[in-house]
Amino acid sequence: MVNDYLVRLSIRSAMFAGAITGFVFGLFLGTMLGALASWLAGALVDWQNQLGFSLGIAQQLLPLGNQVGSLETISDRWFLVIPGVGLVIGLIGAFVGLLAGGLWAALVNLGVLPIQVTVMRRSDTPMRRATDRRQVRGTRTRPRRRKAVGE
Repeated sequence: MVNDYLVRLSIRSAMFAGAITGFVFGLFLGTMLGALASWLAGALVDWQNQLGFSLGIAQQLLPLGNQVGSLETISDRWFLVIPGVGLVIGLIGAFVGLLAGGLWAALVNLGVLPIQVTVMRRSDTPMRRATDRRQVRGTRTRPRRRKAVGE
């Protein structure tokens, strides 16, 4: 077993992984924010209606005034608002993750953030667990080659 530091990390794959991670977290956060916005719009419309009835004044004089129509649209179209906000926030998260993954890979490649790796050479025997009671078969002169899927 050899302990050493990673010399090169693919910037493209790190950016891709960061974009996927950022999109997933952004999609989750965006759908939660979309649901909250839709619910809040409905609650504000109900509050505005109750306030108008209890005070007996015109809708334009109430705190939200003419915005009630927009709030009703958001509340009524919740099935479009929730995924729409989720996708927008998800794309923003994907962009942030893309940049963060690229920056991380660049810092690893420059040696600012070293990553320690442990590599086992083929000639070394693997470390065995104490709980593993299987017997080691006789040593072969030629290592057995595993076939890849599709070979």
